[in-house]
Amino acid sequence: MPDKPIVVVGRKLPEAVEARLARDYRPKFNTDDRLYTAEELTALCADADAIMPCHTEHLSAEVIAQLPDSLKIIANFSVGVDHVDLEAAKGRGILVTNTPDVLSDATAEIAMLCMLGAARRASEGDRLVRAGKWKTWSPAFMVGTQITGKRFGVIGMGRVGRIAAKRARGFDMEIHYTKRRRLDPAQEAGAIYHASVEDLLPHCDVLSLHCPATPENLDLINAARLALLPDGAILVNTARGAIVDEAALMAALRSGKLAAAGLDVYKGEPHIDPAFFEIENVFLLPHIGSATAQTRDAMGFRALDNLDAFFAGRAPHDRVA
Repeated sequence: MPDKPIVVVGRKLPEAVEARLARDYRPKFNTDDRLYTAEELTALCADADAIMPCHTEHLSAEVIAQLPDSLKIIANFSVGVDHVDLEAAKGRGILVTNTPDVLSDATAEIAMLCMLGAARRASEGDRLVRAGKWKTWSPAFMVGTQITGKRFGVIGMGRVGRIAAKRARGFDMEIHYTKRRRLDPAQEAGAIYHASVEDLLPHCDVLSLHCPATPENLDLINAARLALLPDGAILVNTARGAIVDEAALMAALRSGKLAAAGLDVYKGEPHIDPAFFEIENVFLLPHIGSATAQTRDAMGFRALDNLDAFFAGRAPHDRVA
């Protein structure tokens, strides 16, 4: 019907999500699943009422300035919104939503995979076997770090951080965390609170990052803070690449200050600093924290729920700007 809102869709979405879009809206699908340039994106939006981007579409102040007056909502297919200039959107009167809650379990699972993969040298072992270079066994062969009973530190004890902590308790790990405001005892579930990042770091055999990539968190984990970790600690990042100073991280991995790191996110992704490829003690994944069929469907439906509410004249549940 001609009165259905026009929605520009940033990337190829799950079949069930696209079917609902096609039923209820006039979508402009990205059938090739390619990354639009800023110029292509603004051109597609010329007559649009809404856009459903992923974190790969960068809606900078310059892009937002070129959006038509008809476009009134950015319904993100993501929890993180660092790819959207929120102040610019507010200035144009464009509402912004995200998709919290639905990907927390999947991302926490990837945090555990990154922790274990890094601790037990999984990528090194995989390369060795695939290259046909595994020839023998000895007590000194592929010795890694045992995490059972160690201390698991969390920066950003929100939805994902709390679930990651719950999973870590399955390894009998002692949970430490920092957050702007201390959790209530029920949410803490015995975790030990530290008032600052600096107070937390000396207590982390594993440090897992779950904070947003806000401007104040840029390079939050830098050389000075890495130095506060215990020798032989493991860093896990399933949040955003911008919160880690990658040069400082690589220096800590090369020096042995860190035993290992497990990363699912990077600065400038999907373009990763090739220096990472030369470092054996880093376990690398291609930003797959939410990559399960169940979670991707749920993310799309959550974004659509926000669109439905907005165009029905109701306040979207997940408004962030």
